[in-house]
Amino acid sequence: MGIAFIMVWAASIRITLKTSEKMHGTMVLRIKNRHRLKEKEARELISKLRVKTGIDSFDAAKVVDVGMLEDIMVVLVDDSVDFFYHQDQLIPTLQGITKYQPKTHGVIVDMGAISFITKGADVMAPGITDADPGIQKDDIVWVCDEKHHKTLAVGIALLTGEEMKLKQPGKAVKTLHYVGDRLWTLSHQ
Repeated sequence: MGIAFIMVWAASIRITLKTSEKMHGTMVLRIKNRHRLKEKEARELISKLRVKTGIDSFDAAKVVDVGMLEDIMVVLVDDSVDFFYHQDQLIPTLQGITKYQPKTHGVIVDMGAISFITKGADVMAPGITDADPGIQKDDIVWVCDEKHHKTLAVGIALLTGEEMKLKQPGKAVKTLHYVGDRLWTLSHQ
């Protein structure tokens, strides 16, 4: 009888620990080596973002931290994973794109491309219905669908915005982050 009580008690402790990790439906992220950026560092980060992505809707007064989410270096703004680093380049996450809603660097794809992009495929030019004409090769771009305008992916432009609209065969955007990938899953648990 003593062993059965201990087993029931241990099981209830495990359940309590699992549920205590969740707070009102959100999972506590395990960010390692997390540290707060100084206001000057945050201003420099914001300046880079304005130039590279058109995002300029947050200021240095926000709480900006940098840390590691597993093996991905991320930038958190007010405890939200809004950016990540890829080859020393700061890239907005899908969550960051949704939060800051940049007005430039957008690529719109037809509904037939969605299933491929959400599996990690690069964006092919024939599937593009519209693109910001200001996009230059190697710019950071975000990709959304034409019907609901939901952000599907973030990547690097392989063509200019004007070239994307021509719909010539070939890749137009190298996908770096997409709905359902590891970073998206880790930040949406």
